[in-house]
Amino acid sequence: MGHEGMAVAAVRYLRETGAPLSAGPMATPLHAVVEGEPELEADARAMREALGHFATGITVITATAEDGSPVGFACQSFASLSLDPPLVCFNVARTSSSWPRIAKAGAFCVNVLAHDQHELCRSFAVSASTGADKFAGVGWERSAATGSPRLDGALAWVDCTVHAVHTGGDHLIVLGRVRELAAPRGGEAGPLVFYRSAFRLLQDD
Repeated sequence: MGHEGMAVAAVRYLRETGAPLSAGPMATPLHAVVEGEPELEADARAMREALGHFATGITVITATAEDGSPVGFACQSFASLSLDPPLVCFNVARTSSSWPRIAKAGAFCVNVLAHDQHELCRSFAVSASTGADKFAGVGWERSAATGSPRLDGALAWVDCTVHAVHTGGDHLIVLGRVRELAAPRGGEAGPLVFYRSAFRLLQDD
């Protein structure tokens, strides 16, 4: 299935499940994991406070929109998922204004940010609904596999086609099938790390 086919499949999936091609009400989850309502449930503030102690890297998810323009957003919730088949995943808020354009593209590139790219992260963390040009002054080139933007200076990049999309509460869980990847900066730079609401640097003992 080509990129166009992947885009059609992604859009069809989102429409069938009620996931947002544009911002809208949440859909019913695909699978009920636990029946009934739990007696105790953590609130959002408690979750942010506790889970803020889990350090993450930072990525920028990019794609080429239908009109040929680049689109992207900063993302912490990225992970490797499977080696066979080669899959990665990320989570995106259902209210994201960038995700519908990426879904329609059917492909995306995960750009893993290096320790010296915190300002780049701030640029892509701005909502697309503000009209800001996130790519202004940013060097990038299109990937060979999907044509998605690869950002200059990234620690690594992973070029993917959309494999599946699942609902997860107020987020969507996006699985990508890896088509091509590389770590152009090798061991010369460390990752950009986010911990307890602040950028951090890794330090060797």
